[in-house]
Amino acid sequence: MPYNEFLAERVNQALKQRSVPFFEKKMFGGLAFMVDNKMCLGVNKDQLMARTDPELYDEMLKKPGAQTMEFTGRPMKGFIFVNPEGIDTDEQLGDWIEYCLEYNPRAKASPRKKKIQ
Repeated sequence: MPYNEFLAERVNQALKQRSVPFFEKKMFGGLAFMVDNKMCLGVNKDQLMARTDPELYDEMLKKPGAQTMEFTGRPMKGFIFVNPEGIDTDEQLGDWIEYCLEYNPRAKASPRKKKIQ
């Protein structure tokens, strides 16, 4: 199981309830939720991947279940894993979704790769 499908469905439904245009994309070994063509949230195993304001990174890490996100052996500032105990209730998950959606307009999009013809 590369990612928790139940958690992914919870995120999907929460974004739909907020009328947020998004699409899903497999990345980071899990499922990412793209808003404005930028990774906003994701699900990896049983954890939520949250993209938040790097300036609030240390504050966000103090929240229940939050931990640094490391894929390359070093923390990715602005990206946080949230363990199940931090997203157990709809209210907890909703708070993380709001943090991510609030930051998304200021987040930088990854450069698009050129297609080889």
